[in-house]
Amino acid sequence: MCSTIQTKSPPVPVKSLGFDIDGVIADTMQLFIEIAREYYGINHIRRKDIVVYQLDKCLDMEPEVITAVIERILSGNYELSLKPIAGARKVLRKINQRYPLLMVTARPNVGPMHDWMKYLLNGSRFPFKIIAVGSHEAKAEVLRQAGITHFVEDRLDTCHLLYREGIVPILFNQPWNRQPHPFIEVEGWDQLEALLSWQ
Repeated sequence: MCSTIQTKSPPVPVKSLGFDIDGVIADTMQLFIEIAREYYGINHIRRKDIVVYQLDKCLDMEPEVITAVIERILSGNYELSLKPIAGARKVLRKINQRYPLLMVTARPNVGPMHDWMKYLLNGSRFPFKIIAVGSHEAKAEVLRQAGITHFVEDRLDTCHLLYREGIVPILFNQPWNRQPHPFIEVEGWDQLEALLSWQ
């Protein structure tokens, strides 16, 4: 059984909290499904089909098409709308009225995400920063250097990596991370907000 948020979970300090983007803030998997449909005529993929992070291991799609869809996402080469995950904008804007925000992504470059995040956080008081590290393994060192002690992440393997490096992972529930784990887990942004300490 996967762990879930408990009332006894220790408060999460907002001022030292960092965020992944894809699967936590941005509904990138839904965008993947929509790009596959609109640009490649693939109509049978559903969100519930994405049961592991490695898409070629769970989707009935040619590997080269999966790669092509991912390349479109990374480059911004699509006319569809990337939507935030429900509740993300409200909570992030609330945090960003008090503290700067840091997002660390395994994307190879920030690409279109800076403008998308600027739109999402429009009117916030403090700046935000996105660091693209190019690999999941590179996140921990960047977080340590930035003074981040807690990190919201949807990739379970990355949670294990962060934990070994002394960073507290908070697993954001998604269909592709439904394996047993010992970490704090949230079902969505409302549950995450309930954990936050604003001191």
